[in-house]
Amino acid sequence: MNKYRNFKRDFAHSRIGFMVILMLLVTLVVACGGQEEPDTVRMAVLPILDNLPMYVADEQGYFEEQNLTVEFIPVNSAAERDQVIQAGRADGMINEILSTLFYNREEPEIIIVRYARVPTPEYPQFRILAASGSGIESVEDIKGEEIGISEGTIIEYSTDRLLQAEGLSLDEINTVAVPGIPDRMALLGSGELPAANLPDPLAYLVMQGGATVVVDDSKYPEYGHSVISFRKELVDQNPDVIKRFLIAVEQAVEDINTNKGQFNTLLSDRNLVPEPLLGSYTVPDFPTASVPPISQWDDVLDWAQTKGYIEGDLEYGDSVDGSFLP
Repeated sequence: MNKYRNFKRDFAHSRIGFMVILMLLVTLVVACGGQEEPDTVRMAVLPILDNLPMYVADEQGYFEEQNLTVEFIPVNSAAERDQVIQAGRADGMINEILSTLFYNREEPEIIIVRYARVPTPEYPQFRILAASGSGIESVEDIKGEEIGISEGTIIEYSTDRLLQAEGLSLDEINTVAVPGIPDRMALLGSGELPAANLPDPLAYLVMQGGATVVVDDSKYPEYGHSVISFRKELVDQNPDVIKRFLIAVEQAVEDINTNKGQFNTLLSDRNLVPEPLLGSYTVPDFPTASVPPISQWDDVLDWAQTKGYIEGDLEYGDSVDGSFLP
């Protein structure tokens, strides 16, 4: 009987001890915030203005609020960006529908989850410019003239589509490959290249040097865009990370569109705007939560097939997913 009483007493004490330890652990977890380690997202970033909302989300602590750590991996070209993504050294990037087609031509590798930037009536994204002294003053004047582009990119796509929208046929559009943007700018500025397609804000800088606009995508916004994409592996395995990332970006977009002047220092620090434009350049409106429509996807696909860049059809729903938008 004594052995039984001792067993009951020891068992009761052990339960009390266990409960005390458990309560201490709970208290410790609560005191530490009860938060898991932040998820890390690696973004390959070109030195382009389209990245501004991500940088703002980082600076304002919006990613941290979503329990995310975002690492920015600088790249100098689209080719380098694609190498980084394909090697698995980055999870996401800003790109376009056309490069998404190239990634996913065999099977889906990346998923578009949001627009990054789109042209508006006030803020063009791509401009076809004529060199000062070229004699080109209209679309009719540019017929047959050399237009500097980067082949197989949205620059080539938007050049064709903008000029077609203005009445030219593909046979009347004479493009020449000048892949490097600095080279294109220099040749246009010197007059060696009569015309070129350049992105904002670099086009604005060349305009200050005397170049004139032939046509831009403020008139045809369906032909300009950039998107935020992630590797399909991350989208499938951790969709909640994508959702939290986009919540932070949405907060940043609201900040930018509400007060554009408050991030001028960030524009300089991140080399998003050429130094001569700092102080005079107005940051464009950034799109609120949205993805490209199927009509835009189909048009880029049709153009790529006509050019011989893509064979066969690629389904919109395999490459674009708007379900993560806040």
